[in-house]
Amino acid sequence: MNQRQILEGAAAKLRAAGIEEADNDAWLLMSEAFGISRTEYYMHCDEEYCDFRNIGDGSADSLNFYGSTVKCSRISLYNEMIERRCRREPLQYILGKAYFMGYEFKVTPDVLIPRFDTEILVEETLKHIKAGDCILDMCTGSGCIAVSIDLEMKKRGNNGLVKITAADISEAALAVAGQNSAALGAGPIEFMQSDMYGNVKGKYNIIVSNPPYIPSQDIDALEPEVKVCEPAQALDGGADGLLYYRILAGESGKYLYEGGYLLMETGYNQAEAVSRMLEQNNYADIRVIKDLAGLDRVVCGRRI
Repeated sequence: MNQRQILEGAAAKLRAAGIEEADNDAWLLMSEAFGISRTEYYMHCDEEYCDFRNIGDGSADSLNFYGSTVKCSRISLYNEMIERRCRREPLQYILGKAYFMGYEFKVTPDVLIPRFDTEILVEETLKHIKAGDCILDMCTGSGCIAVSIDLEMKKRGNNGLVKITAADISEAALAVAGQNSAALGAGPIEFMQSDMYGNVKGKYNIIVSNPPYIPSQDIDALEPEVKVCEPAQALDGGADGLLYYRILAGESGKYLYEGGYLLMETGYNQAEAVSRMLEQNNYADIRVIKDLAGLDRVVCGRRI
């Protein structure tokens, strides 16, 4: 059997399991398991593949996989990864990583997988940051927002000129966020365990948040990858999906300097309701920013 046959067989398995991006997922998992690039694959894909279990004394390589060192053949490892994907485990959790703002973030089932749409929130936030600002990332999860803001500011020559705090209710999520910060050379970022504003003190120039916003009754209709595998605590926005926006709109003013900004990611049909909340809580210059699909994605307001 050659690598082309191995890949095609894996893709067929994924298609049979209802995976829409079967070919793409099969390749990404093969690249990870076999440690090969596209170029290497095309150079050798039609050669007979000899797994190292069948070489010499039959001993297997040691591979670091999903946080632990295991001894297995590359084909065995690949088959295990494909089986996990067939069970609808998200690709990012199997690989242990996701990409956001061009950076590689560690992800585990303790954190929501970063979405490209959230990059709109980061890009809009960067427009409002000034040297010396204090920034709070509420519901930080993997830390992708806080870490990306820090790294992007450093690219612009503002090294150490902003202070970032990242808060989350989950200790496990904060541990992942801290690891991402260290691995990517961000910071120093203060990581704070807090149930929304429960442990927050002081004031900030900018508060940014991608809170849970899926209505509770809609979660069962989500894809298995989301409803089964991603942390429910990071998804469930209460009966109407607006629970955490009420907290953000109602309480953020206590923690924002006058003229400070509150920026929030929203679901595609929530921006109007969230904008009204800001109006009712003494915010001005309220704007709705659309994502690349033309859907409402970010609501931004200035405290007055």
